[in-house]
Amino acid sequence: MAEKLGLLGRKLGMTRIFASDGSAVPVTVIAAGPCPVTQVKSMTKDGYNALQIAFTKAKAKHVTKPMQGHFAKADDGFYRHCREIRLVDSPEQKLGDILTVDIFNPGDVVKVTGKSLGKGYQGRMRRWNFAGSKDSHGCEKVHRNNGSIGNNTFPGHVFKGRKMAGHWGNETVTETGLLIVGVRPDDNVILVKGSVPGPRNGLVLVRKQ
Repeated sequence: MAEKLGLLGRKLGMTRIFASDGSAVPVTVIAAGPCPVTQVKSMTKDGYNALQIAFTKAKAKHVTKPMQGHFAKADDGFYRHCREIRLVDSPEQKLGDILTVDIFNPGDVVKVTGKSLGKGYQGRMRRWNFAGSKDSHGCEKVHRNNGSIGNNTFPGHVFKGRKMAGHWGNETVTETGLLIVGVRPDDNVILVKGSVPGPRNGLVLVRKQ
């Protein structure tokens, strides 16, 4: 699916700013970019238009040999993270160009993709908001159980997708319709109204919507 231009960044945390009318606005501070263009893909050569961008400088010993050769084409050092962003039209950027927060403006609507907070192994009630069994009247030691999970003879197995206990969180999540309320090019920082997925210092991808 074709997207619009974006940046990789890190979620620094949440704070608040005050609007012109004096109201408090909760914002998430994201250190976005600068992100060098490490690969340019075109419709004629690759079958689709895309830009590959990198983020967070790294030492050579932390980068594999193939990736060292890949980064050498852009001639801007080594990086820890790479992401590809598909574009509708042929990209204007060239290999080695640097993308900064200047591509965003206050008032832009963006979507932010990140890894959600990991909650570990959780039961049915917390993971799926099950009501649980009654507290009395015949219920003994089954108050937080999920009840029946299927029939016995037929079909004789548990259907795939049944909501049960298991690992919760640590999944790729995209939050859409987020408003940029501030851009600070000197600090490579953008302020996004509301919360975004992921923990503090988590890697996020901010794209125009």
